[in-house]
Amino acid sequence: MIHKVGIIMNGVTGRMGTNQHLMRSIVEIIKQGGVQVSPSEFILPDPVLVGRNEIKLKKLAEMSGVEKWTTDLDSVLNDPYYSIYFDAQTTGRRADAVKKAARAGKHIYCEKPVAIDTKTALDLYHICEQAGVKHGVVQDKLWLPGLIKLKRLMENGFFGKILSVRGEFGYWVFEGHSIPAQRPSWNYRKEDDGGIIVDMLCHWRYVLDNLFGNVKGLFCMGATHIPERVDEQGQPYVCTADDAAYATFGLEGGVIAHFNSSWVTRVRRDDLLTLQVDGTKGSAVAGLRECWTQHYGNTPKPVWNPDIKQPIDFYEGWNRVPEQENYDNAFKAQWELFLKHVVKNDPFPWNLLEGAKGVQLAEKGLESWAKKAWVEVPEI
Repeated sequence: MIHKVGIIMNGVTGRMGTNQHLMRSIVEIIKQGGVQVSPSEFILPDPVLVGRNEIKLKKLAEMSGVEKWTTDLDSVLNDPYYSIYFDAQTTGRRADAVKKAARAGKHIYCEKPVAIDTKTALDLYHICEQAGVKHGVVQDKLWLPGLIKLKRLMENGFFGKILSVRGEFGYWVFEGHSIPAQRPSWNYRKEDDGGIIVDMLCHWRYVLDNLFGNVKGLFCMGATHIPERVDEQGQPYVCTADDAAYATFGLEGGVIAHFNSSWVTRVRRDDLLTLQVDGTKGSAVAGLRECWTQHYGNTPKPVWNPDIKQPIDFYEGWNRVPEQENYDNAFKAQWELFLKHVVKNDPFPWNLLEGAKGVQLAEKGLESWAKKAWVEVPEI
């Protein structure tokens, strides 16, 4: 039996929508014959591409092999064949489209941040609940191989009591004056809902909540280190949004987490994102795909002496966690779970309320920066 599921994919002409959601998720699921839910039962996505630019949509349709596309969102929202609405538009456009889709009876799956403020994000959750539709938010980092390995270590009691988490995220985004920028210009304009606090604290919320404990409070300092960049048309513009954030979080259970998020840093670490978890019995450093551990018994005993060359090779005492599972693309893995949730009612805890929590943390981060103070994060 094949369950064919019509999916409205809005905003997939953007970088993330094209690469991760369309090409590496939905197209790959179609190629593999659908999501298998039993020996003889499959869920097969049947997408229609939606956007505002006909030329981009035609090109994307040719590249992906998805034949159906339209610039008329209302026409597909009114078509009962399509049961899922997916939104990967810029954040400011998302709320109105999601509300309209939910009221049309579509199940909702969308990128984060789900809205530009917590109130709107909670409104989306309540509207979906009242409409009786299923809903979810992309929380892709939970399915990264490095974080899955980290989670397995926690489940096996490797760390003992976890004390702290340190996250390092980012890389140098070129300004565009000589070398073209590798991120869109709206990321650096507050008026276009840009900024690394709004972008990344949504991620850190679900990573911390799901792995280490609910976030209870934070101190966050943002910065706009690069004052001018060059846009896609070659025109210089003033940067009005933060390009770096330095945040400390207090978690339920006493764990302390600190994350540096930056688009103005040069990478000298294992990956673009690394998480170091320190516990009483051992430590681990996870990247996007790899994870390295150092147990209590392998921990060296350094002595501070800056007058001699460091005698310890601090990398030597770490062991690479082997590949013990098959790891799929993180976005694709969550898409498959959402499709099972819609068709077979399988559990899917990553709903729009979880998305609202991410928006809340970003808002609290901005509040902390403005006040230069520790801010509590109330339950919502």
